[in-house]
Amino acid sequence: MFSQRQVQEFKEGFQLMDRDKDGIINKNDLRATFDEIGRIVPEKELDEMINEAPGPINFTMLLTMFAERMSGGTDEDDVVVNAFKSFDEEGVIDSERLRHALMTWGDKFSGAEVDTAYEQFEMDNQGRINTTKLIELLVASPNQEEEGAEAAA
Repeated sequence: MFSQRQVQEFKEGFQLMDRDKDGIINKNDLRATFDEIGRIVPEKELDEMINEAPGPINFTMLLTMFAERMSGGTDEDDVVVNAFKSFDEEGVIDSERLRHALMTWGDKFSGAEVDTAYEQFEMDNQGRINTTKLIELLVASPNQEEEGAEAAA
């Protein structure tokens, strides 16, 4: 179901989240991970996340959960939207926090790659990216992109 590359990326993510390095992601690990990206998550939400698993969340369980979600028809656009909404602070994303995440986790971007991507984003004078416009840019269908090009012509 997953390519070797995907499994390796999941493994990296798992290792980053497993703060106490005991091979199990627990509520404290989740809390620390969210704290690191600057997102305050209520206890209830953390409990709900942990309770989604039928047992302790080791790496195999995490892969199983991802596979179940993907086979359930999770739309790739939904994944993109949810990923960026995790950085959302009242409609905007702090560009430095996002830069750090892009250069630290998963397929790590270089500084030049982030700079190139940022040239496409609308930022305010405080370095904040409009979340809605960013998501629209990233998940636009080919038809939407063609319509935008025609409107600009």
